[in-house]
Amino acid sequence: MPKDALNSRQRLQKTLNHEPVDQVCVDFGATAVTGIAVSTLSKLRQTVLGEKDYRVKVIEPYQMLGELDSKLMEALGIDVMGVFGPKNMFGFENKDWKPFTLFDGTEVLVPGDFNVTPDGEGGLFLHPQGDTSVPPSGHMPKDGFYFDAICRQEPIDEEKLNPADNCVEFGVLSESDIEYYKKEAKAAAERGKGAVLTAPGTPFGDIAMIPAVGMKHTPGIRDVEEWYVSTVARRNYVYAVFEKQCEIALENLGLLAEALGDDVQAVFTTGTDFGMQTGLFISPQAYRDLYKPFHKAINDFIHQNTSWKVFIHSCGAVKQLIPEFIEAGFDILNPVQCSAAGMEPQELVDRFGKDITFWGGLVDTQNTLPFGTPEEVYREVSERIEIFQQKNGFAATSIHNIQSNVPIDNVVAMFKALGRDFLRF
Repeated sequence: MPKDALNSRQRLQKTLNHEPVDQVCVDFGATAVTGIAVSTLSKLRQTVLGEKDYRVKVIEPYQMLGELDSKLMEALGIDVMGVFGPKNMFGFENKDWKPFTLFDGTEVLVPGDFNVTPDGEGGLFLHPQGDTSVPPSGHMPKDGFYFDAICRQEPIDEEKLNPADNCVEFGVLSESDIEYYKKEAKAAAERGKGAVLTAPGTPFGDIAMIPAVGMKHTPGIRDVEEWYVSTVARRNYVYAVFEKQCEIALENLGLLAEALGDDVQAVFTTGTDFGMQTGLFISPQAYRDLYKPFHKAINDFIHQNTSWKVFIHSCGAVKQLIPEFIEAGFDILNPVQCSAAGMEPQELVDRFGKDITFWGGLVDTQNTLPFGTPEEVYREVSERIEIFQQKNGFAATSIHNIQSNVPIDNVVAMFKALGRDFLRF
């Protein structure tokens, strides 16, 4: 290692501090929004390391994201590890691994409670907490790659609506939960990797969470459309849900802050999307009224009690909200969807580069990566690094998760543009 080279943990810390680094900090797999679909990851691992009998683990079954094991992380020069809770979104633990074959023939490993039943049309149902005696909460259609949430909305009685029903999935962490997080964070620190905590219960109104696919029973408002309508038509109800959720989240953050300390450098708190391809789907005033008070409460607590930087994920054309995000206390913006209206990289850097870390924006996962040539991928990645590194504060990852059916030559071109030389492996 060159005399002035940084280890991964140092590289992430300097990135978060907007200080110069020896090479761009890279994250793939540290969060549920910076991952790689397991089928693509399996092909990538085979290309880089061989070991054709190796089965990649599915660690996030909702989106079927794969685990980047330590050997692959080393080969690809990945700098950041995720600190996740003991259970995935379907409510079961990632343990007791067993073989599973995807529709495209990819052989993987899934958790022991990843229990599927046929849908009668060639597809699969997945059940909350692995309990096949209750109705399924996820559906993968025939030849699909992911699970869609199944709406299990119970009939709504306006007279009996109780905000507590939309909080049943939130609770104070147990001692064993805390120990699990502590072990994960310690592992990252001991390996010299950067560490990003995924905080429990802090995404207010994240539409991926509303159906509560990990719950066997789903009282409250659980239909996606009904929830969005409720943010206007039942504003007081939604606000009351957020108040209770925030109370529990702050208690858990206090426990985690004490347990994890400086083993963690950043914390992913919210994945609620506020943007479309063409603009916002929420007015700035609506953000200020409904979401910002809770974002600020969470972020203020984190900044007052830890050294962690706070990570917000919001897809789409959110340029108009970035000043609001910064004012609410967010330090990191992801995925930086440069293909959306008004999200030109140079303008983002010029306007906000001193105030926020851009975590994403490396390559377009809707167009360039899946449909471009390796040369086009290499060129786009190189250009994005040059732009986003101008004021430091850039953590490189693709615009959201790398999907299935992406040409492996394109993924390899992306890593080569990042300066990763894995030919020695």
